[in-house]
Amino acid sequence: MNQIKSFLLSYLLIISSEISVAQLTPVSISIPMRDGKFLAADVYLPNNDSIQRPTILIQTPYNKNFYPFLGLPLQIGSNVNASPFNFVIADWRCFYGSTAACIATPKRGEDGFDCVEWIAQQIWSDGQIGTWGPSALGIIQFQTAKEKPPHLVCSVPIVSGMRTGYIKYYPGGVYRTEYVQMLDNLGYGLSTILLAHPVKDIYWTISENNTFYPDSIEVPMFMIGGWYDHATEDVLETFNGIQMQSSPSVRSKHKLLIGPWTHNTTSSAPLNVGQLDYPQAVNVSDSLARVFFEYQLLNVQNGWASRPTVEYFQMGENTWKSDSSWNNAGVNNVDLYFQSQGDLDLNMPTSSSAFLNFNYDPKDPSPTIGGPTLLSSLNQGPDDQASQVENRNDILSFTTIPLAQDIVLKGRPVAHLKVSSDKTDTDFSIRLTDVYPDGRSMLVLDGIRRMRFRNGYQAGDTSNILPGSVYSLDIDLFANTAITFLAGHRIRVDVTSSNYPRFDCNLNNGQQMYVAGDTMTASNKVYVDNVNASYITLPLVGFPNSIEVNKTADEFYVFPNPADNFIRINYFFPVRECATIKIFDLVGKKILKKDLTDNNELIDIHLLVSGIYFLKMEYKDKILTRRLIIER
Repeated sequence: MNQIKSFLLSYLLIISSEISVAQLTPVSISIPMRDGKFLAADVYLPNNDSIQRPTILIQTPYNKNFYPFLGLPLQIGSNVNASPFNFVIADWRCFYGSTAACIATPKRGEDGFDCVEWIAQQIWSDGQIGTWGPSALGIIQFQTAKEKPPHLVCSVPIVSGMRTGYIKYYPGGVYRTEYVQMLDNLGYGLSTILLAHPVKDIYWTISENNTFYPDSIEVPMFMIGGWYDHATEDVLETFNGIQMQSSPSVRSKHKLLIGPWTHNTTSSAPLNVGQLDYPQAVNVSDSLARVFFEYQLLNVQNGWASRPTVEYFQMGENTWKSDSSWNNAGVNNVDLYFQSQGDLDLNMPTSSSAFLNFNYDPKDPSPTIGGPTLLSSLNQGPDDQASQVENRNDILSFTTIPLAQDIVLKGRPVAHLKVSSDKTDTDFSIRLTDVYPDGRSMLVLDGIRRMRFRNGYQAGDTSNILPGSVYSLDIDLFANTAITFLAGHRIRVDVTSSNYPRFDCNLNNGQQMYVAGDTMTASNKVYVDNVNASYITLPLVGFPNSIEVNKTADEFYVFPNPADNFIRINYFFPVRECATIKIFDLVGKKILKKDLTDNNELIDIHLLVSGIYFLKMEYKDKILTRRLIIER
């Protein structure tokens, strides 16, 4: 319960652009529903007067009683008397103050309709209602709009879309462990029914068909999403749907904003997102939502109508860009191939037979470090993978050499692997990272695929694999993004077989999933030859015919640094078998010597104590030195 309360407090910080010491004092009311039950709600009236104003309706499953302490959205905070809007905040049926109204199958759209129309009849209402809210508070806005309440004027759904589908809970056929665990902690209780449908059956067909209804939308919507959010694709799918299929009277009035935000920080948009800073995105979403409401509800001529339809943040170069829609115009799909030395480049491998292998132990999975997570115990957003993911021995890393020019990615990457395993089922997981000159490997996107689902997600598509046989495996990285890999940076693809607890751990036994059973350590191979080539397809803008790189023959890179148990040495000498690495302590004592034959050599340093060391790379007549920090 403490974890739930902690999450709710941190989650609800997104509703306010500032936290004020002053406490708001709402009027508590009961809103009648058509079935004779009542929803508990709080009303916030500027100056506690009955002057007729537009009203912002917020419908929440996270307890309306938090708002007096946390403040109101749209840069209002605790200064409700300066607000041009009234606010009504209602608890969902079955949650908090509305527990007594609970029924077996709530129709939340109808409840939203009843709330809107009740507000329109109040003495303090001018009859215009807008809706606002993130995540679940956004989903209910779509459900409300679908019912077409006459007095609903506009909506601001944040980090949310319409459709509830199989891939949302089983991306790549793999259960989203941490996501569903957090939803269960919040009281949704979905795990039992989700685990009863691990393949795409009739349950999912009905759900997907009944939860996507862009043609029912008749009010303008301002949708907001985040590049590090788990609902990015939901946002884009829904926005594209309403832009093409909603009522013709509003199709041109919808707008989309996507920034460098996670699920829990979108509306207040702080400076820090994960381990990176985005000062250009601070408070942009909350301020623009207010501009939208002032235009739609107050008829303020503030330039909203002339703003671009789509505004998105291009990470890396950290600038706002715009377009008339979110599409792949001007994008070229470019394939970067995995090489046996750990390189990532445009060239098809030359060897006719080559592979790299690693072991995957379900009892010691590759950990989730950052990314589009929801569980409150995990970091969110762009985190460095070097020390805790790439420092392990259950990973293959493929890296470009430093880029000589900026590379602009806009869209949704897909990895195409040729793989095999000595077990009858296993997973392959991908992380795409932006490697900084200082060695940080910052997560951009991730993805996973279960081998039994390599041909599809319906029961008839699934089958175990034959140990030792080579299979084609496409791994969707699940989300669009917009990032520029800057000159001097490198692009990296990490391949593992787990990413836990973001995704369920495959037991590798080929038996029934999501039940207790014996675990097996799998020996998994990724093929990197001209017969079975593995590569990643990146959607790039204005990409040249070849990657220009700073390929210097007297360079080498050490990552991670600081390190723990392993380091990788990446270098670009033309005669690799002649290179030697030596490690010295601060007094000049040689601790380790190793001849290098691999461009992406993994070196075990777990016996070295924490401290500062020096690495010397010797190649022909050259001696290059780097400092290494070991921290545990």
